[in-house]
Amino acid sequence: MDRFYEMQIFIAVAEADGFAAAARRLNISPPTVTRAVASIEERIGTQLLSRSTRSMRLSEAGLHYLEDCRRILSEVEQAEEAAAGSYSVPCGNLTLTAPVIFGEMFVAPTLVEYMDRFPAVTLNAMLVDRVVNMSEEGVDVGIRIGHLHDATQVSVKVGEVSLVVCASPQYLDRVGRPQHPDDLANCNLVSSSASHLLRDWQFVYDDKPLNFRPVPQLIVTDNKAAINVACLGWGVTRVLSYQVDHFIKNHNLEVVLRDFQPAPLPIHIVYQKTARVPAKTLTFVNFLADRLLGNPSLQL
Repeated sequence: MDRFYEMQIFIAVAEADGFAAAARRLNISPPTVTRAVASIEERIGTQLLSRSTRSMRLSEAGLHYLEDCRRILSEVEQAEEAAAGSYSVPCGNLTLTAPVIFGEMFVAPTLVEYMDRFPAVTLNAMLVDRVVNMSEEGVDVGIRIGHLHDATQVSVKVGEVSLVVCASPQYLDRVGRPQHPDDLANCNLVSSSASHLLRDWQFVYDDKPLNFRPVPQLIVTDNKAAINVACLGWGVTRVLSYQVDHFIKNHNLEVVLRDFQPAPLPIHIVYQKTARVPAKTLTFVNFLADRLLGNPSLQL
């Protein structure tokens, strides 16, 4: 079996946390996956995976080998793309990441437009509510909501959004509108665990921070669920402004405690800082930036 292909299989096993899951991802048989990993371990003379009947984990050697595999395959892909002229013509595979709701609302429609214009590019969109390590997971372009801390990335600011506290007008008519963050202790709270930005409800007043630790009666793993519960008139939630812009305009939700809102959070498109950036990356970043900068829901 080709060594590069074996590396691809090993990466899939490590990322999928199992042989069967890796086989499904690669659309190959589980025995093929098992043989590939066994072949690598036999050739290099060390165990890369510690297996039991219930779990599998990477050994220390396996962790180093995984990092090297990702680097080597990335360099091979870059070499092939350079030979194919991808630094001047948009072509090849492009992987991007964005938060789930943001991706569904603003990125997915752009993907269709982009592919129509650049049919030689194949797109893979990872819509997940976690901060993806772009270099380790082979991601070309990312959407980041919040302040940036990675100096190895190029960033393009495309907008701003706020953290807003909201509930249905009917619920607020029934229990009263909070006048201070402390009043939230008397409200039904629904909280999403999908984003780290929403776990601690931080506020500002007279340029001084106010912290409120919510004790939600209902915790969901999806922001959409929290928004739907709030729309049904059960209680109060805190989400990002773009996620509820439509509901607020249609009077399904009402924002409260506006005087206590912290400063808006920036939205950036980011990509890795390298000596040569492929045409697929530059064209997609420019294309997406143009669409996002023109969206009023993202311009506070």
